[in-house]
Amino acid sequence: MKTLSPGSTIGILGGGQLGRMLSMAAAQLGYRCHIHAPDADSVAAEVSAAFTCAQDDDIASLTGFAERCDVLTFEFENVPVDPLHQIQDCAPLHPPIAALDIAQNRVAEKNFARDHGGTTAPFAEVSDRPSLDRAIAEIGAPAILKTIRMGYDGKGQSRIGPGDDLDSHWQAVAGKPCVAEGFVTFSHEFSVILVRGQDGEIRFWNSPHNVHRDGILAVSTAPAPDAILEQQDAARALAARMAEAMAYVGVLTCEFFATEHGPVFNEMAPRVHNSGHWTIEGAITSQFENHIRAICGLPLGDTGLAAKRVEMHNLIGSQADDWQALLADGANHLHLYGKGETRPGRKMGHVTKLYF
Repeated sequence: MKTLSPGSTIGILGGGQLGRMLSMAAAQLGYRCHIHAPDADSVAAEVSAAFTCAQDDDIASLTGFAERCDVLTFEFENVPVDPLHQIQDCAPLHPPIAALDIAQNRVAEKNFARDHGGTTAPFAEVSDRPSLDRAIAEIGAPAILKTIRMGYDGKGQSRIGPGDDLDSHWQAVAGKPCVAEGFVTFSHEFSVILVRGQDGEIRFWNSPHNVHRDGILAVSTAPAPDAILEQQDAARALAARMAEAMAYVGVLTCEFFATEHGPVFNEMAPRVHNSGHWTIEGAITSQFENHIRAICGLPLGDTGLAAKRVEMHNLIGSQADDWQALLADGANHLHLYGKGETRPGRKMGHVTKLYF
């Protein structure tokens, strides 16, 4: 276990809002953050001590960046894996590359969960157009077709109804390798958010009840309804087994469906997560601070609730334009991410309210 002193530099791969909030949490603990991202208008770079603007696979740039950092982490799970193998000796990397390998492949991810005792939706791998016919014949419809790699917030997906023309769905995913998932009957969606330290200690935040609209998280509420709380322990146990198997360090998020037969694993994110944004004001220690604590070898902070109930609303697209009205309610905690262009479906910020 290696403890980094304040003043050390944390390298963050990715320059979005998650990197921004990680950098702000790190600064509070006395660390400097160095962002490496391909976009010159990085919102994370705006609040960080240093910024390298270069492509994710630029080995020369990545090597120079890593050599100037004391520890490396990432803020999104689609960082190219191969270049990371070439810089991993420059500075410790947390979470491990193995977590990215698994999370970037939906088939590997589901098999990994099953291998550790989890239940998933029925699924079949789809490599070409004929295999889509076989997959739907096997798992039935309705189903959802998802690209095996990339795709989030509803992107890279196509919902298949009974009797649909499968050609149109295959075209919708541009003929890329996919997984076809059968639908799961569920009462609620929820996530398990944990942090694992370098010493193997694991702490959990309350599992929030998550409501999605158009494939994008809209609202997270903690504590969750009883239907989720009854399945929280089983879901936590699976997430912990997965974290242990990966020798994970940092924040790990696993999303679940609450069903009459128990929790069904949906997907994992090896990073801080949108459904944990409520922890900034709503928990004793936020997911962002605890991620920094973990990767720097510090003691983990208390993950308990800071209020009786916490509610977080994402601000999608033009919803962020209502910032004045949101601030008129003095109980609202408004977070705007500094993105210059408002687009439909783009996460522009979030607002959190605590109930005491």
